[in-house]
Amino acid sequence: MRNLIALFACCCVVMSASANDPAAAAAKLAASLAKPASASQPASARPPSAESIKKLVAAADAQAAARPAPASAAAAAPASSEKEDDAEVALSAKIAERLAELRERQQARAGAAARAKKASDARRKQEEQAAAAAIAAANAPKRGTVWSYEGELGPANWSKINDGWASCGSGKRQSPIDLRDGIKVNLEQITFDYHPSSFSEVNNGHTISVTVGGGNFITVGNATYELQEFHFHRPSEEKINGKGTEMVIHMVHRSVDGKIAIVAVLLERGQPHSLVQTIWDNLPLEKQEVVSPSIVIDPMDALPEKREYFTYMGSLTEPPCTEGVLWMVFKQPRQASPAQLALFSRLYPLNARPVQSTAGRMIKESN
Repeated sequence: MRNLIALFACCCVVMSASANDPAAAAAKLAASLAKPASASQPASARPPSAESIKKLVAAADAQAAARPAPASAAAAAPASSEKEDDAEVALSAKIAERLAELRERQQARAGAAARAKKASDARRKQEEQAAAAAIAAANAPKRGTVWSYEGELGPANWSKINDGWASCGSGKRQSPIDLRDGIKVNLEQITFDYHPSSFSEVNNGHTISVTVGGGNFITVGNATYELQEFHFHRPSEEKINGKGTEMVIHMVHRSVDGKIAIVAVLLERGQPHSLVQTIWDNLPLEKQEVVSPSIVIDPMDALPEKREYFTYMGSLTEPPCTEGVLWMVFKQPRQASPAQLALFSRLYPLNARPVQSTAGRMIKESN
């Protein structure tokens, strides 16, 4: 019994000490429990009196009353745990929401990047196709047929319109030229074997061209050429010592072996020209319309009275600018009335190629 009372007293002391230092109290309690009951007090110690025990019990009761009830701590623990769980759930929800937002932004950026790449690839493909088409177009053979005397289709660009017209840009024997510094010699007279013939005429979009019936020839330099057609230019393409006239007639001949000889008759303002008037009287109403009147014309009416001329080797004065053409330009002009000249100017105010470089060519003229 005494041992039990002593043990109870020790517990009360430990409990009292635990209010100030719980760790030390726990250590003391463990040490007390490890010792035998007989060793808990010295052999010479007396058992505590009843009064002392009462005081110890009262002190232990007071300390127990001062400590929070275990039931209250146990009740507070679940409430704190619930708050922590709620906070954790809220935090998890916020994290999940933030992650979803980040994923959505990432997907949007990825989609935008994919669309941008697709657009860039399509644009690059179009540029490559356009470049390839441009190269192919640049390397493709040019076969244009439309030309004019002005603008992008004018004489400066004839050689670029059609590969077959290269001579218009690179030829060294091109026409017309300025006839000056000619070598005066006794040129052979041109023999004309013209006679009245049927004809047809057309406004071909570049000039008025008149085709005559067969059997009209010239002979020069032991070569014979047959008249094919004649046409008009305004102003004259040829110049003599830098001076031109209002119009010119080009009479185009061809030999049996395909060589070309052209006789040029300058037209200046003056008296009416009978042959010109006949041509004007039968002009077609529409371009490219061919008119074949039931009358005849005499090509001899185109020629001046005096037959002195200049001669040189040149080319056609319109595409394809074929070279190797024998030119004979009469020195003496023919006259045409102001009304006749004005009528053609309404159709073609300008249809003359600019003069070309003589490039050292020999020019002969009659004495």
